[in-house]
Amino acid sequence: MTKEEIIAFLEGVDDLWLFALAQARRTETFGTDIYLRGIVEFSSVCRCQCNYCGLRAPNAEIHRYQLTEDEILDAVDELASLNLPTVVLQGGEDPSYDVATIGRIVRTVKARHHMAVTLSLGERGREAFSHWRDCGADRYLLKMETMDRSIYTTLRPGCDFDARLAGVRTLQALGYEAGSGMITGLPGMTIESLADDILAVTALDLDMISAGPFVPHPQTPFGAEAGGDPQLALRTMALLRLLNPKVNIPATSALETVRAEGRKQGIDAGANVLMFSVTPAAVRKNYAIYPGKNQEPQTAFQTVENARELIRSMGLVPSMSLGGSKVARG
Repeated sequence: MTKEEIIAFLEGVDDLWLFALAQARRTETFGTDIYLRGIVEFSSVCRCQCNYCGLRAPNAEIHRYQLTEDEILDAVDELASLNLPTVVLQGGEDPSYDVATIGRIVRTVKARHHMAVTLSLGERGREAFSHWRDCGADRYLLKMETMDRSIYTTLRPGCDFDARLAGVRTLQALGYEAGSGMITGLPGMTIESLADDILAVTALDLDMISAGPFVPHPQTPFGAEAGGDPQLALRTMALLRLLNPKVNIPATSALETVRAEGRKQGIDAGANVLMFSVTPAAVRKNYAIYPGKNQEPQTAFQTVENARELIRSMGLVPSMSLGGSKVARG
């Protein structure tokens, strides 16, 4: 697909055809299965100063929390009791959880449960990535958010675009199922630069790619910027499915935050993964990377059952599989 064709679809030339083709491509690889992931967001502390994220270090208005090892493992145990086959351990870039601590948690989870472990802990370096892989971590999500170097610089001041991209490559070299993703509708992003992002992230040969709309947080420098168009995010997801038919693509929580039935529409646009928070209820709302995240009043059990019912209502199957990558590796 050419850049010009991508731009035309991003501009809405034929949404019905685009989404129908994306669904067909997903079915060719995954059949009727939709994979489920439970996320334990164990720390809202972050060393970074990202201009779009409510967890940014200078934000003094947010309530910070850090779960203990036992609290993290209890949350994973609850997730396992709900028959969820994958846990995502996620937090801000919080250095107080050292390499050994994360490794010990991963080993314990793998010893207790037949479960895939995904980590999403930011840039921690090759030594940490290698140790956690040795401990049994299966997947790692390291989002670029944009492949445009100039936008990245304004988005994540003080961070190094090349270092983060090298981190993605390191994860792949270590044998992780590596994931990354983008935010659509960022300040400074154009349709042309988004098309470039789609082509660039496709060239990374990833196992998972996410795309969600920009949701401005009032306690950040980008708080007064316009939010991203959810329809543009859906078109991006569909294009990613066409260009990357075998990757795992989630229907992001940001879609559900900005549009009713956003996750359903994400599945209709070619997504094959649903991810939702099973963070302890006492702190769940405080993982406020953007307004509206984790505001559902349901228990983890209710959240999971609602997700399964949504999937069934679409004529699809909430898979009990570990949901590994279908991307062929040499």
